[in-house]
Amino acid sequence: GTFCMTEGDLFEVVRPAHEPLASRMRPQSLEQLVGQNHLLGPGKPLRHAIESGKLHSFLLWGPPGVGKTTLARMVAGYSDALFIQVSAVFSGIKDIRDAVDQARAAAARQRATVLFVDEIHRFNKAQQDALLPGVENRRVVLVAATTENPSFSVIAPLLSRAMLITLTSLTDDEVAAVIVAALDDERGLAGAYALA
Repeated sequence: GTFCMTEGDLFEVVRPAHEPLASRMRPQSLEQLVGQNHLLGPGKPLRHAIESGKLHSFLLWGPPGVGKTTLARMVAGYSDALFIQVSAVFSGIKDIRDAVDQARAAAARQRATVLFVDEIHRFNKAQQDALLPGVENRRVVLVAATTENPSFSVIAPLLSRAMLITLTSLTDDEVAAVIVAALDDERGLAGAYALA
């Protein structure tokens, strides 16, 4: 299945009461993002590219829970691009074609599209090949996430058209900062609980 965000969704999210805590606490700006300072610290090229809205295809490689999906949403949000999410676990070539069709419609309205493919290593070669035309003609800006080494799990033509970004696990101090924020923030537990 695919998920599509429309204009303004990233920064104007209506959160249902039953939404999971991690989702409610998803960073809405680079300043709120914890970790990845080697890539997103002040003055770093990736941070500058995202803040300036300069779109480029990326492969985000790293362990679970380090912000791959959040980073993909920020790439779209900072550039006011349409955000389409496809999960390689549940999607196929038809979903890729549908996403490219949505991107074509957005381009007709002078709007870029970020296509986020989660767990791209789960796509077979034919499914990855189906992404190529949209990436080559810049109909979509591909942001793909993987926990597997892309050199072995992503086809060479996609590797050559995307910047490989390696994300690292959060440190203990960074995890503690995330927990404290979730306890205190109004989007989280709003001070209802404290660590003992």
